[in-house]
Amino acid sequence: MSGVGPHPKTVNVLKFLHALAAVALLSSPLLAGSARAAPPNFIEFESGHVRPIAMSPSGTQLFAVNTPNDTLEIFNVTPQGLVFQARVPVGLEPVAVAARNNGEVWVVNHLSDSVSVVTLAGTPHVVRTLLVGDEPRDIVFAGTTGRAFITTAHRGQQRTDPSIAGVEGAGDPQLTTPSVPRADVWVFDPAHLGTTMGGTPLRIMTFFTDTPRALAVGPGGNTVFVAGFKTGNQTSIVNEGRICTGFNTKQPCLLSDLSVSPGGHLGPATDALGEPAPQVSMIVKYNNTDAHWEDELGRSWDNSIRFSLPDTDVFAVDANNLTQTASFAHVGTTLFNMVVNPASGHLYVSNTDAINNVRFEGPGTFAGHTVQGHLAEARVTVISGATVTPRHLNKHINYANLAGSPGFDPTAKSHSLATPLDMAVTRDGTTLYVAAFGSSKIGVFNTTALEDDTFDPTVSSANYIAVSGGGPSGIVLDEPRQRLYVMTRFDDSVKVIDLASRQEIAALPLPNPESASVVQGRPMLYDATRFSGNGEASCSSCHIFGDNDELSWDLGNPDNPVTKNPIPINESNPLILAVGETLFGVNTPLNGSGKVDDFHPMKGPMTTQTLRGLTNSGAMHWRGDRSNGLLGIDPFNENLSFNNFIVAFQGLVGSVDQPSTAQMQAFTDFQLQVVPPPNPVRRLDNSMTASQQRGHDFYFGPHPSDGFNVPGIGLILGTTTFTCNGCHALDPSQGKFGASKNDSFEGIEQVFKIPHLRNLYTKVGMFGMAKVPFFESPDTGFTGPQIRGFGFTNEGSPDTMFTFFNSVVFRSTLTAGFPLLGGDQTRRDVEQFMLAFDSDLAPIVGQQVTLTNQNAGAVGPRIALLEQRAGRPFTSKILGGTVTECDLVASVVQGGTVKGYLYHPSSAAFVPGDASPPLSDSALRALAAVAGQEVTYSCVPPGSGARIAYSK
Repeated sequence: MSGVGPHPKTVNVLKFLHALAAVALLSSPLLAGSARAAPPNFIEFESGHVRPIAMSPSGTQLFAVNTPNDTLEIFNVTPQGLVFQARVPVGLEPVAVAARNNGEVWVVNHLSDSVSVVTLAGTPHVVRTLLVGDEPRDIVFAGTTGRAFITTAHRGQQRTDPSIAGVEGAGDPQLTTPSVPRADVWVFDPAHLGTTMGGTPLRIMTFFTDTPRALAVGPGGNTVFVAGFKTGNQTSIVNEGRICTGFNTKQPCLLSDLSVSPGGHLGPATDALGEPAPQVSMIVKYNNTDAHWEDELGRSWDNSIRFSLPDTDVFAVDANNLTQTASFAHVGTTLFNMVVNPASGHLYVSNTDAINNVRFEGPGTFAGHTVQGHLAEARVTVISGATVTPRHLNKHINYANLAGSPGFDPTAKSHSLATPLDMAVTRDGTTLYVAAFGSSKIGVFNTTALEDDTFDPTVSSANYIAVSGGGPSGIVLDEPRQRLYVMTRFDDSVKVIDLASRQEIAALPLPNPESASVVQGRPMLYDATRFSGNGEASCSSCHIFGDNDELSWDLGNPDNPVTKNPIPINESNPLILAVGETLFGVNTPLNGSGKVDDFHPMKGPMTTQTLRGLTNSGAMHWRGDRSNGLLGIDPFNENLSFNNFIVAFQGLVGSVDQPSTAQMQAFTDFQLQVVPPPNPVRRLDNSMTASQQRGHDFYFGPHPSDGFNVPGIGLILGTTTFTCNGCHALDPSQGKFGASKNDSFEGIEQVFKIPHLRNLYTKVGMFGMAKVPFFESPDTGFTGPQIRGFGFTNEGSPDTMFTFFNSVVFRSTLTAGFPLLGGDQTRRDVEQFMLAFDSDLAPIVGQQVTLTNQNAGAVGPRIALLEQRAGRPFTSKILGGTVTECDLVASVVQGGTVKGYLYHPSSAAFVPGDASPPLSDSALRALAAVAGQEVTYSCVPPGSGARIAYSK
């Protein structure tokens, strides 16, 4: 079939209207005289699909989310194939859809923190918008009354809204409180949503795991399964201060707290050329057999880990009583989707299991081991009763034979599946279909062979189904017609597979506003068939959907040489460094060699950094060591720095051949466009709480927080102390959100690049830390079960920002550091400000609400807030400079079609995309008094308003 987009003539008219709207917006008095470029009309967020397609209970309609277009696509299912019926504007970044019945569909909007309730009667449109927690991902209906269950992060502005203050589970997420669960499920009664602004949930259930993703319903419909997303694998970090000095692994020593360390650093003590290695922190893994935290040598580090990691991943819930009935641990490191076998009731969980406890990239020649090509195993874990049984989908891979080595099998990748996402099971329970996002394939498994682990990938792969376009993310099984419907994210399309022939028989591309560079570069992140030797590993094995995996990895390469650091370093005067090393207690040579400008190849553990928001950030990696690589040296050139990652395809992913320069540039062009989401902790009106404001004032205040200050010495040696902002510059006009682009010496064994601070709120979940001399906070003692095994800074050893603010570099003195009086309260205040840190987009972006004929009193103030923020100036370099906080669009059914309006703050009018006159605020609200004319208001990124309002 051909595409389902608008007619070419319509596109030309819309382009004219877009231009007209842009001219009108640019001529607004609000922005008059401000120097700015036009903001882009599309922002790339790269949200991961969860349940992107679904079928109506009758089997007559198919629903697909169009994530980049912010719409729901509706198709009629006919004997001849899929026929496009309607397109419905929903929220930003829809990632999941579920049919409640044959007349109503619910869509989960990841960036809008909302759920769009879509009626199929008459002209399909949104009749209600439910406001939920941060980054909702999945939805199912279950229980005797068909309750709705929606997964969200345990944070977000809606949790604390006064309208749901009486709901069990609502309120303060307690981000800085130990042992608080971090996974929420919002439960609604679809028949009684209430008249509150965003709907009134029955309850917000919370589970002891990481931010959740997938849901599934058990046979009979009365059990809901809830899965965390990045749930970890019982690995954590031992700070370098808890390890004996030197590399004698068999000689214990007494630590400053009088506990015993089992020995020195793992080593090797040098790289292959004999350059001394820095003495770094160390990743350990909990051994459930002998109940100890162990390193790769089997040494116990129990007295250095002050918490436990129960690693509970999946939970069973009674959908009627809303109680947790069971939990399941050790399911996987990153959990993607779940499906229940309708015949046996067994639960299948698609996941990957990270191998981050193995050190080093590269060939492993000098050290004797490497994690190259073996980053995370693709699996389906079977849960039967209380039994959890992981099944490796690629057990044919011999990881010992690296790509290009004499024993390497180049055909292995043809049998591999990478990044398993959505799944479907036949009604008789005998066959499981698995969408392999990184392989452009649908895996097909006999469920008995899978559960018994008797399948052979080299044989079963003959039944795998190739899918064009790339990135299969969602599947729906249509057994009566012997078809499989597949959502492919790389080309934003729906594919139809004939199951009898296992051939693709139709492709329906969806309207896609993404630039060609985004579409062309995206596969470089995910494609494990083209860009890995064994067909399993890809960049997204760790950078999940372009973000992080909440783990730390030791990816040094002892076979590489020392290189030089071209990045300017704060406090780089040799005398300052010498004095600083003495004051801060650094007892090993800086960077291993004692040379301030060395990049030693054995850098130690580093937490995975997000790939979102890289533009305007300068050099990349924690040390900035991609500024000095294959393609040249320029410490402030993001394009060059990202291109230098080309060596990771062979050294880490395990590709036989390196990508071409053109392919790597395509990757760079794509990734530098991906933007972080708005901050979900900051208030929607962009104001701060009293604590956040105090933290902000100290951050920007005149009192230095870092370094040492001897009166007059700065006149001789240069700057020796910095305010928080002096290092972590916050300047939205320059795209700086904590990353000043320089390096800094912070009293530890290596020099690091100053990192950005936009996503610190995502790192909460580890509490408990043993005493380390570098940190002046006391030993926490054993804190009990925690969610995360890694915290803050480069290696993730400080459990909280409060602990980090107690490090010696922030030591209280008369002239620098946190204040002597009230220092701890100031640390708490700065921590609160960090959690609500500014970002490229205002907090209001994505927020929406639907006005009906029953909720005007509750919704009216929120509409006023959206209008206010749409007229409020905002500075963002990625948006071109001075803009407003958002563009406000509205949609309503008129004349049998969904009509879009764009709000113009200068005239306080809503302007349509056709020749009809603008509507005042009151006139637009009046439309909602008539049933079927519900008005949905959405704050979208500045510059995107005309496209979103007029092109649906």
